Amino acid sequence: MARKAEGRGRRRPHSRQPSSPAIDPTPRRYRIEALGVSGDGIGRLTDTGAPQAAPVFIPYTAPGDEVLARSTGKDRASILEICAAALERVTPPCSLFETCGGCSLQHLSAEWILEWKTAEVITGLHRAGAVDLPPAASFQTPPATRRRADLAARRKHDGVILGLHRRGGDVVDLTECSLLHPEIVSLFPVLRTVLERLDLFRREADLVINLLDSGPDLLLASDGLPSTADRTKLAAFCKTHRISRLCWKQKDTQENPETLVQLAPSVITFDGVEIEPPSGAFLQASREGEAAIRTAVLDALPPSKGRKAKIIELYAGCGTLTFGLATHARVEAYEGHPGAVEALARAAAGHNVTAHLRDLNRQPVEAKELASSLAVVLDPPHSGAGLQMDGILEARPEVIIYVSCNPRTLYRDTGRLLKAGYQIDVLTIIDQFLWSAETEVVCRFSRKAQKRHNKH
Repeated sequence: MARKAEGRGRRRPHSRQPSSPAIDPTPRRYRIEALGVSGDGIGRLTDTGAPQAAPVFIPYTAPGDEVLARSTGKDRASILEICAAALERVTPPCSLFETCGGCSLQHLSAEWILEWKTAEVITGLHRAGAVDLPPAASFQTPPATRRRADLAARRKHDGVILGLHRRGGDVVDLTECSLLHPEIVSLFPVLRTVLERLDLFRREADLVINLLDSGPDLLLASDGLPSTADRTKLAAFCKTHRISRLCWKQKDTQENPETLVQLAPSVITFDGVEIEPPSGAFLQASREGEAAIRTAVLDALPPSKGRKAKIIELYAGCGTLTFGLATHARVEAYEGHPGAVEALARAAAGHNVTAHLRDLNRQPVEAKELASSLAVVLDPPHSGAGLQMDGILEARPEVIIYVSCNPRTLYRDTGRLLKAGYQIDVLTIIDQFLWSAETEVVCRFSRKAQKRHNKH
């Protein structure tokens, strides 16, 4: 007999669940004291006659603002009116700001944002136990340079919407963007037109656009299958708009993409070496940000110790840093994505690089291998170095250069490295994700010199 659906039938005594507290719809006035780690303002009630409640997070506000806001949850509120504006406020450059779900800090000046991010990283490292930090170098990418777009498409009765999800909501049509490279933005109108005519796009699709040296590279994931007519239409579309490659896969699956159109090699160059990355490959957000990270890493390398010196590179991707490192010493590069490793291995022929396929969370590089390196360079995912950090701590290499896209996991790993006898002696903060709260950080950890005790 089939089981009855949960919750049907007679209600049991005392089965009623406690209801959530009702949200008070009354607008209240708040003063914004600071920004939280996600970029939302931290507000406190200004009504001195009311009991002082816990701080409330209010998006799109600035420190020093006084705003009228309405509660949207336990510790959340949405702004209704700016009663008194902070001095740091500026006019957002994009008319879709606060709507499209992309940028969160366009109401603040770029200079202020970089100073805020720098201060946040330094404070976080201090809290992790780093007492004596070196002077921090900093870099900020300019607008209209982002070379990767992750978009959602929805079919409507009057056409196709192509854009980003608003906060907790549906897709907003991206009619402009101050962040993306103009070459990507210029494709939006023609992409809407071609998508509307495709059989493989029924109701929903996702689209990744990577702007490579060879031009736009597209990965489409849709809820239908490509027809013969689709392939013909897409080939004509790519030829007209100089798109070298367009790949497709079924939406919400992990299958490898199928190449529907390939008109020319899809390539990107790292330190003079051409690589053909897999479709939808991870790239640093901008060429300018990538260059700043590469410069910070290469400048942090210790002097080479001869031809036998080697660098262990962990989470190497397609080789963003690899070939720059290889001008300094032999590189053993480890990466868990098969397509990225295949691309890196093809490009590594004739260079001082060996590419290894390795899931570093399940099969980390052993301490013995790490210990013999000139330096360990790692650029882990958002979740951090995970199990691989245990091997690094056991190996205790002389120099560790850590590239982080998530300061929270960097602070966690920093605490462990400091306890193991390391110190931070190089620090670079890169605002690669302009108008967001995200920050890229490059740290060099060096083993502290052991004090020698004179024998009497």
